[in-house]
Amino acid sequence: MSIANYISKSMEESSWIRKMFEEGMRLKEKLGEENVFDFSIGNPDLRPPDEFFDAIKEICFKPKANCFINEHGYMSNAGYPETREAVAVKVSEDYGVPITGDFIVMTCGAAGGLNVVLKTLLNPGEEVIVPKPYFFEYTPYINNHNGIITFVETNQDFSLNIENINSAINKKTKAVLINSPNNPTGKVYSEKEIKELAKLLNDRYKNNGRVIYLINDESYRELVYDGVKIPSILKYYNNSITVTSLSKTLSLAGERIGFITVNPSCDDTNTLMSGLIICNRILGYINAPALMQRVIAKILNKSVDINIYKRKRDLFINGLVNAGYQVEKPDGAFYIFPKSPIKDDVGFVRHLLKYNILAVPGVGFLGPGYFRLSYAVPEEVIARSFSKFKEAIESI
Repeated sequence: MSIANYISKSMEESSWIRKMFEEGMRLKEKLGEENVFDFSIGNPDLRPPDEFFDAIKEICFKPKANCFINEHGYMSNAGYPETREAVAVKVSEDYGVPITGDFIVMTCGAAGGLNVVLKTLLNPGEEVIVPKPYFFEYTPYINNHNGIITFVETNQDFSLNIENINSAINKKTKAVLINSPNNPTGKVYSEKEIKELAKLLNDRYKNNGRVIYLINDESYRELVYDGVKIPSILKYYNNSITVTSLSKTLSLAGERIGFITVNPSCDDTNTLMSGLIICNRILGYINAPALMQRVIAKILNKSVDINIYKRKRDLFINGLVNAGYQVEKPDGAFYIFPKSPIKDDVGFVRHLLKYNILAVPGVGFLGPGYFRLSYAVPEEVIARSFSKFKEAIESI
């Protein structure tokens, strides 16, 4: 075979999202895009805020003197100092924890950031505990760095089950990786859950002296509704690291811009930061794109209109419930995770295809018996889909 065996295996087990995307392309070509209801991909569909375009114009058309040297040359692997400081100011305000730019690493989105963190932390065979349902790419991210992923069940409402996490911890455990707001469920882990998790990890540290890092993938941090607050792990646990993407907040998914924040109270913080910075380079990312670093430093307090996503969520929830589906209202992100009307969620997703509806089976997120729908689509697409959802469930 010409390629690595594990890559070949990964290709065979390619994600359900990709499979449904490809099926959607086929259906759209056959039936016309307007006749297909594609809820498979979580791709932000709102226009970036006007301030984004203003910042681009200012940077590109009003360059500083010697701009080719200062603004387009090599930089520190951690990113531009002024961008890191601007991010630190926002993080300090949002998280209630004093942070300086020394504890920020600019990255190529959350995916790049997570790989940098895992590369820095993991020795071969060390384990990362991940609650499920989970974002399926965590498995290859951890495998990339010779780690082992250990899954734990959440509660019925998708909240953290602290006892399950406790039972999964062993001498090989290096980190717990959570995702709040969660993809695919939209669940936000409460302050109570984060405090309980922090206490568990602190107790384990006191008992055996081994650090277990707590990592939060905060890709959807700004996309929360109904007054829900995101408790910061940095506030409650010293050995904590957050990875943040601006893809959803600013509708800049294709620009791949994000950052890592390290708790200043981490054990051996200087070594950890040095490790993150060198891994940002040796993984091939080198540093986050220069132009986007300049841009986001100017617009960190801006975002898309979150109320539009909330309106779509409420519209979708009401329509699905009226059609006969069981679904919990998500706290954040732009996904709904309804219960499948039949036990076989893969079978039901295939059934939905008969009605030109594209969804992703829960089994792809290790959440069998459910299916995921993204409401990052036009409202009229959501509204027109309800009759099809009703036909699909009534025909079971």
